[in-house]
Amino acid sequence: MYRTFISRLLLNYAAGSLLALIAIASLIAAAPLDIPPSEYAWLISILGLSLCCMLGLEWFVFTRQIKPIHSVFMEEVGSYQTLQNVYIRTHRLPSLAVKRILGPHLFGLVVPSAGLTLGLIHAGRLSIPPYYVLLAALGGMLVSGMHALVEYYLTSYAIRPVLEELIAWSRKMFGKELSLHGRVIVPVSRKLKWSFFLMSMAPLLLYSLSMQFRLEDYGHGVYTYWQWAGYILAVSIVFALIGSRLLAREIMLPIQHLYERMAEVKSGHIRTGASDLFSDEFSRLVSGFNHMLRGLQTQAALNSQLVDSYFATLAAALDARDPYTAGHSLRVAEYAVKIGELAHLSEERIDELRKSALLHDIGKIGIRDAVLLKEGRLTEEEWEQVKQHPVLGEAILKQVEPADAMAPYLPGVRSHHERYDGGGYPDGLSGEEISLFGRIIAVADAFDAMTSDRPYRKGLERDQAIEILEQGRGTQWDPYFAELFVQYYRRDNQSKESG
Repeated sequence: MYRTFISRLLLNYAAGSLLALIAIASLIAAAPLDIPPSEYAWLISILGLSLCCMLGLEWFVFTRQIKPIHSVFMEEVGSYQTLQNVYIRTHRLPSLAVKRILGPHLFGLVVPSAGLTLGLIHAGRLSIPPYYVLLAALGGMLVSGMHALVEYYLTSYAIRPVLEELIAWSRKMFGKELSLHGRVIVPVSRKLKWSFFLMSMAPLLLYSLSMQFRLEDYGHGVYTYWQWAGYILAVSIVFALIGSRLLAREIMLPIQHLYERMAEVKSGHIRTGASDLFSDEFSRLVSGFNHMLRGLQTQAALNSQLVDSYFATLAAALDARDPYTAGHSLRVAEYAVKIGELAHLSEERIDELRKSALLHDIGKIGIRDAVLLKEGRLTEEEWEQVKQHPVLGEAILKQVEPADAMAPYLPGVRSHHERYDGGGYPDGLSGEEISLFGRIIAVADAFDAMTSDRPYRKGLERDQAIEILEQGRGTQWDPYFAELFVQYYRRDNQSKESG
């Protein structure tokens, strides 16, 4: 990723330099220089030497600016503060790119080339007017400003993958968020002011400077004049189009990013906040949005705790009717969650599974104590009453509002006594016709029922219950979920024995 980032910066620089060279070429093409070839050779040599000086100076500045980022990606990260410092440094790269362009262009290109040219004019090697050197220097500074504007926006876009990578590293290594905390490095007003100024004035100033050359030469005719004017106009239009496109992207990206996060919150997904990838006032908006989101997350966590308490209380109230089944619902929920984790269900689905398992026997509230707590064998009529508790449980939960909030738990409650071979109740479903939660809870419920004491029998040993589960795979229980639980139990036993 770092190599891609560096490659993109170099490519951006090459693209900006190409635009600058085209602009400089327009100035050279505008100059009516009627000088011998030997003097052209001197000018080309001066330009070549100055370009080498500029590139060398710019590479030196670039390596110093990028050094902190290079050290983080190529060496071991020492601390969270190191990442935070590099994070801020990366945000500063667009502004540093402007300095990297303007400084070397001025002191590596404009000043040396102008000084050498004036020296050769003074020595009699060149016969061009010194006035032209001043115009060329002003033109070079103008083109540097155009190049710097393009480089700023290209760099601002290029650093975003790096910022995202640093944020991910900080979460993974230190469990902390990297953020500017609303800090503004470059205000939007400053970006807009300089962008509008350069996009509106640079073409005009470029034309005006070129016009100064043309005022010295009226002998090439109207056709040549309009040919030159059209060339200058084309260069100006290209710069204005590129600049306006980059400016629009700079403004629209944070708006789009916040809009997407708001859409996620609207749909109920409040776990991820907006990324702090912007160094202007949008950083404050991101910080405020994330602060609001943390408040919503805190409230959602409290609501979730209340709902969890509600489910656990209902399960405990149900289990309290029979001292022999105390804690049954909690244990079934624990086993069901373990099976869900082994099956790699999502975190959200596992939470729904746990709540469904807690309430799987809620329908027994509707069974008379004389039947539910009877110590002897049930009559056929009494057994039919007991078999209705999944249907009663579903009916009870359907009365809870809002109805859509309870919908995920209904299938597990209704179908946890269905058999995989179709011999269960209340609907006689088979195979994958049985709901996912129903198939999982059936395994967990059977294991706890077999290993729990009853008034009329003592609970089985866990190993015996596991053998029964294994034998009932594909007939009474879903073979996949039963096998997951059996294998987990045996691995757990082996680790305890070896420990």
